[in-house]
Amino acid sequence: MRIAVAGATGTVGRHVVAVATERGHEVVPLARAAGVDLTTGEGLAARLEGVDVVVDVTSTRAQSRRGAEGFFGAVTRTLTAAERVAGVGHHVALSIIGIDDVPSGYYRGKRLQERLLAEGDQPWSVLRAAQFHEFAEQALGFVRIGPFSLVPVMHSQPVAAREVGEALVALAESGPSGRVADLAGPEQHRVHRMAREVSRARGLGRRVVPLPLPGAAGRAMRDGSLTAAGDPAAVLGRTTFAEWLAAGGRAG
Repeated sequence: MRIAVAGATGTVGRHVVAVATERGHEVVPLARAAGVDLTTGEGLAARLEGVDVVVDVTSTRAQSRRGAEGFFGAVTRTLTAAERVAGVGHHVALSIIGIDDVPSGYYRGKRLQERLLAEGDQPWSVLRAAQFHEFAEQALGFVRIGPFSLVPVMHSQPVAAREVGEALVALAESGPSGRVADLAGPEQHRVHRMAREVSRARGLGRRVVPLPLPGAAGRAMRDGSLTAAGDPAAVLGRTTFAEWLAAGGRAG
């Protein structure tokens, strides 16, 4: 199978590439380095020749509703339009657990992405996953004041990015499935405590200050909306945060 990966160099994208290659598939990265602009479609048509399925794991730094919807809307519309022309038979997208219950700008962008796929005519699959183990280290850089890192108070159920990559490749192999069961890690954690463990293990010297975010979005982040709690259909991963950290962030 020939699999095109949008976001191939990202946290999950690199695992999608690795897993697909290990399983004998041909991988086509869709990235600026390959001359592709996913928001405008420049260079995309040539890269989709002979492709069977596109896996979209793109992300954006935009946190506002306007920025996130602008990015995910443009990428999804551009990809699916090009896929139809090229005869690509399947679009797989990675989304996030809890986006229906957390009113943040970024999550509105992800909801738009899902809606465009559901309302379009391109065969699709969507996997919602929890935050990755890597999120704890990323959180150390959100707000830095000298040696202090202000980390949002968030209840999460982190999953190994490798396992997300495995699930996405399995979806690509299975064919269009709509929205499938959510994927989360085997344990629930508080993100600021995870960040402290990462700082200690990496010798980063960051002093973590828990920051409760205001409003409905902040409350939802604290109340477990971003976990698989109460969802008996959710699939739970294998690798714990402690195992991932002990392996230097390479477990999974």
